[in-house]
Amino acid sequence: MARTVWDSTVGKKTVMAVSGLVMLLYLVVHMLGNLKIFFGAGEFNHYAHWLRTIGEPFMHYEWTLWVVRVVLALAVVAHAVSAYQLSRRDIRARPAKYVHKKARASYATRTMRWGGIILALFIVWHLLDLTTGTVHSGGFESGKPYQNVVDTFSTWYGNTIYIVAMLAVGLHIRHGFWSAAQTLGAGSRTRDRALKTTANALALLLTAGFLAVPVGVMTGVVS
Repeated sequence: MARTVWDSTVGKKTVMAVSGLVMLLYLVVHMLGNLKIFFGAGEFNHYAHWLRTIGEPFMHYEWTLWVVRVVLALAVVAHAVSAYQLSRRDIRARPAKYVHKKARASYATRTMRWGGIILALFIVWHLLDLTTGTVHSGGFESGKPYQNVVDTFSTWYGNTIYIVAMLAVGLHIRHGFWSAAQTLGAGSRTRDRALKTTANALALLLTAGFLAVPVGVMTGVVS
C-alpha cells in the first residue's frame, strides 16, 4: 500500500506537503531560538546548551537533539525526492511546449525549483559553518554559539550567503504553504484568501526574524 501511494502523483504531493510542514514548524521554532541572541551571550549560549540536555536524565546528552536532526533530515530528503520526481513526471507528461502560453505565474512559483537548490546548498554550508566549524571564519569555539554567530556575520560573504538563503526561504514558504494546504484538502474558495494571507504573513515574519540576526551583528546591536 505504501509503495502504491508513493508511486502516485497524489501520494508524492502529500509527502511533499507533510514534509514541508514539518520543516516549516522547525523553522518557526529555530527562528524564535535565534532571536534569543538579542538577550546576550549568556542567555544564547545557555539556550544552546539546554537544547542538548532536553529529556535528561531519561534521554542521554544530545539524544533528543539527534532525534530532531534525524526527523528533519528525513523530511528534507522526502521533500527533495518527491519534488524532483514530480518535476520529472511533469516534463515527461508534457515534452513539448504549450502552443498557447499559460498565464504568467508568480515569481515565487517560477523560482521554487531554484529556491530549493539554493536552500539545499545553504543547509550544507550552514552546518559546516556553525555546527562542525569546518568552514567557520575567526576560529570556531565549541559550546559558544553566540561568539560563532558574531564571527560569521562579521564577514561580507557570511552575510551575503545567509541573506540570499533567507530570501529564498521566504519565497519558498509563500508558495509552499498555500500549495501544501491545497494538497491536504484545506483549501476552498472561501478559505483561499485566508490561506494566502497566512502564507504571506508567515513568509514575511520568518524572513524578518531570521534576517534580524545578521542585521543585528552588522549594526553592532549584537557584538
